[in-house]
Order: sequence, then structure tokens, then C-alpha cells
Amino acid sequence: MSKTEAKARSGEDLSPAEEVKRAVTGFVRDFKTFQDEFDIKLQQTEERLIMLDRKTQTPARMPLAGATDVGAPHQKAFNAYLRSGDDDGLRGLEVEVKSLSTAVNSDGGYLVDPQTADRVKSVLNSTASIRSIASVVNVEATSYDVLVDHSDVSTGWATESSTIGESDTPQIDRITVPLHELSALPKASQRLLDDSAFDIEGWLASRIADKFARAEASAFVGGDGIDKPKGFLTHTSVDNDVWVWGNLGYVPSGVDGDVTPEAIIDTVYALGAQYRANATFVMNSKTAGLVRKLKDNDGRFLWSDGLAAAEPARLMGYPVLIAEDMPDVASNATAIAFGDFAAGYTVAERPDLRILRDPFSAKPHVLFYATKRVGGDVSDFAAIKLLKFGLS
Repeated sequence: MSKTEAKARSGEDLSPAEEVKRAVTGFVRDFKTFQDEFDIKLQQTEERLIMLDRKTQTPARMPLAGATDVGAPHQKAFNAYLRSGDDDGLRGLEVEVKSLSTAVNSDGGYLVDPQTADRVKSVLNSTASIRSIASVVNVEATSYDVLVDHSDVSTGWATESSTIGESDTPQIDRITVPLHELSALPKASQRLLDDSAFDIEGWLASRIADKFARAEASAFVGGDGIDKPKGFLTHTSVDNDVWVWGNLGYVPSGVDGDVTPEAIIDTVYALGAQYRANATFVMNSKTAGLVRKLKDNDGRFLWSDGLAAAEPARLMGYPVLIAEDMPDVASNATAIAFGDFAAGYTVAERPDLRILRDPFSAKPHVLFYATKRVGGDVSDFAAIKLLKFGLS
């Protein structure tokens, strides 16, 4: 103990210098204590910032701007429904677009997440199917009516003083395209669904799109119209020389079970000029392998491959769609179709896609019952011509 402190405790009077010295000593001691406490708090704060920074530095973390993604709540709710069957998130969502509403339907189903629906639609549109060249319309009813006027309005030359005759009454045909239910039933194990790293939405979209694409492609070509779209080859075909509305006209190849370059040319010009500008050849791979060997009288191939990877091959200058559901080359087979399918064939569909989750029927797997309503039929019988591999 210093003399100054001893004097202070004993009540003795301190000189002014000693009082100042004592005050400065106390101030320095208090400042040192404050500095130590400040250093401790600063270190704790730095440690907390480092921990927060480590937590946020993950590959899956979206940038702050991602919070504006309006589809995120819907996607999360749909993902939870697929993984665990939790539909609370779907019931609470409000979506303005009617076709993408997540309200509970009368049959207990839910409309699929918009992103998944777009993936399925993208695959369907890009597959080698009549859908890719046909007219596709979205409807909200159970059928779609196509009104076709296949008559010509009478015309004539007139002078200033001559009278104009009354035009003929148009002949209107109503073609009804009913919608049918297309379904797929992919399944996954519950353990796989529990794995958060598993992209369930992408997997589900690919399985549904694959099944729908194969079913649609087959029906649009050869469907009988019973609980499925009616394919264009299902309609009655007649020789193009005696063609009438309601049938598809065909051109015989002149060789039984084979085809000639002349038959290809005849098929092209059997189609009306108003349809040829947007016309496409349709055939399967086996037929294409035969046709691409054909040459004209000057030894030039009728077939030419696309100049770019995305461009289709061309026959007589017209694009070729390879549709594997077309018939193989055989006696009297209508193995080649040529026409403006955007005018000649209509695909009608509802824009919604439904998925029901079934965890009980195939334990330990979970079934996903996906449904979509689609229909198709010929809408203009003059827009499609067939090439028949036969004598007549």
C-alpha cells in the first residue's frame, strides 16, 4: 500500500498533487477494465459473424433477389405434397390463373406445379409426334368444335349496269373433337422420396412426359377414337381420283409393297396448292430408309438431310417427320402421309395436369397417378393425302 493511499484511508489530508495522482490512477484502472470488456465483446461479435457467414455459404442458397420468385411457395408446397403427402401448403395457396389453381377438385385431385407442367408440355411439343406439326388448342370444355367451310363462294365479272347474282350458300361442316383422359402411373420408393437431394419434380416430369408422349403419338396416328383420340389413318381412305369430303385421299404407288419416285411426285401434287406451302411428309424410320434411296431421272436423290442439326430432313424440298407409329412398308400399306397437318389435324387439350399421390397400393412404393385430358381428330380432310404401297 502506498503512502498516499494509507493517508487517504487514515483520514489524513492529501496534497493537491497527491489527489490528482490518485484520480488519474483510478481513471486508468477503470479505462483498462472497460477496454478489456470491449475486446471480449468484439471478439464474440466477430465469432458470431464468422459462424453466420459459414452457414450462408452453401451452394443451394439463393441470392437475396430470389425472394421475389412468386413460384417458390407453390413449388415448395408441391414438393412437400409429393414427398410426404402434406397438402396443407397446397390448400392455402392462392393462384390467380384458373388453369393453375391448386384448389381441391371434386375428385380429390390437385393440379400439378406449373414448372412441372411446363416441363411435360415442352417434352410433348418437341417429340416426334403429330402434335409437333398439328394445330393444338387449349379448351375448358369436354370437347372442341371445328367449323369447316369447304365450299367456294360464287364469283363473276360485273359491269356498272349489270346485276350481280346471289352467291351460293356456304357448306359448313362441324367436326367435334372430344377430350379423353390420358394417364400415367410412375412410382418411387418412400426412402427415395425422403432423400432431400433427390430431384423428385424433375424425375416425375420426365416419367410423365415419356408415357404421355408415347401414348399420344400412337393415338394421333392410329387411335380408334374410343376412349382415346382418333388417328388420321383410322378414317376411310379412297383413291384420290374419287375423293369426297369425309375420307382421306390416297395415291397408289403403282408397285405392290414398294414405292417409286414418280409416286412421291404424284402424292405431292395430289395435295391442293393452298396446303402445299406448309406441308410435311410423315413416315417411320423403315420407310425413310427406303425412300431416301430414291433418285430422279438425272440420278439425284429426292431426299436431302437438314443443313443444321435442328433442321428436319427434306423430301422433294418438304420437311419429313419421323413418326414410328406409322405403318411399315407392306402390300397396300399407307406408309407415307403428306399434308398440311396444322390445317388437317387438330389436337384439343385441357391445360391442367393432375397428380394424385397413393402411398398405400404398392407399399413400400408411392404411386403418382397423373392424368391429362386430350383429344384429336382430322379437321380438314382435304389437307392430308396418303401414299399407298399398292397397285390401286
